[in-house]
Amino acid sequence: MATLTEGRPAGQPGGRPADRDFPLLYLVMLTIAAGNTALQSVMPAVGRLLQVGDLVVGITFSFSALVWTIAAPAWARRSDRRGRKAMIGIGLSGFCLSMALCGLALTAGLLGWIGPVAAFGCFILGRLVYGALGAAAPPAAQAVVAGRTSRADRTNALAMLASAFGLGTIIGPALAPFLLLPVVGMAGPAYIFVGVGIVVTLVVMRLLSNDGPMLDPGARGANTSEPSIGGQPSGASVIAAANAPADGRIRLRDPRIWPWMVAGIIAGHAQAMTGQALAFLVMDQLRLPPTVAQPMIGTVLMAGAGAALLAQWGLIPRLGLGPRALILWGSAISALGCLAVPFATNVHALAVAFAFASIGFGFLRPGFTAGASLAVGAGEQGVVAGKVTAVNGAVFVLGPSIGIGLYEIAPPLPYLVAAAALVVLLAYTWRTLIPSIDRAE
Repeated sequence: MATLTEGRPAGQPGGRPADRDFPLLYLVMLTIAAGNTALQSVMPAVGRLLQVGDLVVGITFSFSALVWTIAAPAWARRSDRRGRKAMIGIGLSGFCLSMALCGLALTAGLLGWIGPVAAFGCFILGRLVYGALGAAAPPAAQAVVAGRTSRADRTNALAMLASAFGLGTIIGPALAPFLLLPVVGMAGPAYIFVGVGIVVTLVVMRLLSNDGPMLDPGARGANTSEPSIGGQPSGASVIAAANAPADGRIRLRDPRIWPWMVAGIIAGHAQAMTGQALAFLVMDQLRLPPTVAQPMIGTVLMAGAGAALLAQWGLIPRLGLGPRALILWGSAISALGCLAVPFATNVHALAVAFAFASIGFGFLRPGFTAGASLAVGAGEQGVVAGKVTAVNGAVFVLGPSIGIGLYEIAPPLPYLVAAAALVVLLAYTWRTLIPSIDRAE
C-alpha cells in the first residue's frame, strides 16, 4: 500500500513488506472489534438463559471498558519504548486469552457446572484481561502506520486503519447468530474468536515487519476507546496519532473546548445507554426466547452500526456540515430515533428506528470531535484529541449500566431519557455554541 511503502524501513527491497503491513494491521483492529461486539451481542441472551439480572450484564462490560480506559494510555506510551510489534503481540494474546476465559465461564454456567453468579464472576475476570491487555494493540498499530507515512498522507492512512473498528462493529453482531455451536451454544462466538485470534496472531507475528528505521521516528500512536456496540470511531485517536504531543496541558474545563466536551458526554451516554439495552428490548418486544431472538438482535444491531458508518463515511463528507450543525442535526435525528425505538413492535420497525437514531449518533461524535479540534491551535491538537478519546471511553464505563438499570425499571425509560437528554443538548448547542466559534461553518 502506497502510504506505508513511502516510509518503509531501510533495506526492504521494493517495499513489499511495507505493502503487506497495512492489511495485517487492519486485520488486527478488525479482529479485536468484531470479536468484542460479537460477544456483546450474545451476552444479554446468555444473561436471560442463566437468569441473572439484566444489570449484571451491563456491569460486566462496564468493568472492561473502565480497565481499557485506564490501560490504553499506558500501552500507547509503552509502545514507543518497547517496540510496536511486541505490543501488537501482547494485545492479540490478551484478546485470545480473554475470549478463552469468557468462553469457558459461559460454558460452565450454561451447562450447569457452576452457578450463574460464579459463571459471571469468572466472565468478569476474563473481561478484565481483555481490558488490561487488549488495549495494547491499537496504539501500536497506529504508531507503525504513523511512522511510515509522510505528514501529508498520515491522517488519511490512520483514518483508514481506524475504520476497521467501525467495520468490526457491523461484522461482529452480524456473525454472532451463526457462531452458536452444538453443546456450548451461546458461548460459541467466544470459542470461534479464540481460533480466529490465534490464527491472526500467528500470521501477524510471522509476517509483520520488525520495528526499524521509519520515515518519521517521532511518530506515535494514541490510546483508543474500547470497541463497543454503538461505539464507532470518532477520529480523536487519529488526530492524536497524526500530531506530535504538545508540551503544555489543556484542562478539560478550558472554555475553548468545554462546550464541545459537554456535547460529547451527553451524546456518548445517550448512545451507550440505548445501544446496550437494545438486545433486551428486542427479546421483550418480540416476546421471543433468547436463543430464537439472537438473529433478530444481530439484525437490529447490524442496522444501527451500518447506519452510523453511513453517516460518517457517506453523508457527512457530502453534506459539508460544520461541527455545530452536526451536533444540532445529530441531536434532533437521534432524539426522534430514540423515541421511536421502544414503540416498535416488529424486527423491521426496530431496525429502522435504531438505524435512524444511529445516523444521528453518527453525526454527533464527529461533530464534537471536530469542534474541539478547531477550537485550539495546531500545537495543541494531540492534547485535545486525548481529551476527546478519554470522553469517548468514559461514557462506556457508566453508560451501559445506567441504560440497563433504567430498562429494569421500565423498558422504554432508557430511550425516553436519552431522547430528553438529546433535546437538552440541542438547546444547549443552539444557545452556547454560536456559529462564530465554529470555524468550519
